[in-house]
Amino acid sequence: MTLRSPICFRFTALCLLLGAAFVAVGDLRAGAVAGAVQLTGSNEPSVRKHLDFSGIVIWLEPAGGMAAPLSPQHARMVQKDKHFDPHVLAVDVGATVEFPNLDTIFHSAFSSFDGQIFDLPLYPPGTSRSIHFTRPGVVRIFCNIHPSMSALVVVLDSPYFATTGKDGRFILQNVPVGEYQLHVLHERATAETLAALVHNVTVSASGAVLRPITISEVGYLPVAHKNKYGRDYPPVTDDLKGYPQ
Repeated sequence: MTLRSPICFRFTALCLLLGAAFVAVGDLRAGAVAGAVQLTGSNEPSVRKHLDFSGIVIWLEPAGGMAAPLSPQHARMVQKDKHFDPHVLAVDVGATVEFPNLDTIFHSAFSSFDGQIFDLPLYPPGTSRSIHFTRPGVVRIFCNIHPSMSALVVVLDSPYFATTGKDGRFILQNVPVGEYQLHVLHERATAETLAALVHNVTVSASGAVLRPITISEVGYLPVAHKNKYGRDYPPVTDDLKGYPQ
């Protein structure tokens, strides 16, 4: 029978502990997921003339259905020159979004569609209001005074998301090693088109480079929206300085 010294036992135990530690660290490894989007079949002038592929939201959902805990997030969607900026804003569940009015006229942001319904009554220039988004969904936002103003807040139950720049590129940072399902949201694509783009992604310790994503806008039909009372907007007139428009 071979006897092993206490030193051997201690060395073996140390190796086992170190091995467990390396496994734990390996489980926490994360990388960047990069890719690019292009649009086809578009009637939008910014796309056809300037190849502007911005405002497309990409996100990953863990295959096991469990994502890292979300931390409270604050974001801003500015109202300036009768536009919401950014036009598309992606946030995680629990985020608070500020809607500052940087114009010289009044605004009244609201949403009465799917997602989270809210109403910010008329508020003057230089002031701000905020909304706390508590559940995932696509929130379509309009101004009750100016029918040309529209925007999207995409509320996600996953911290692994990004929005494309003008060149269509995106990077999702700090994505842990594992299996995921990729989702895409583009406001000028049909639900069927977006559903066909869902696919599985494997993220390694070095991250992942995704194959190019092509989104067709064929079949998209813009629909005029109503005001927050469900009525047509009155004829557009020039804003009167100092009047609550």
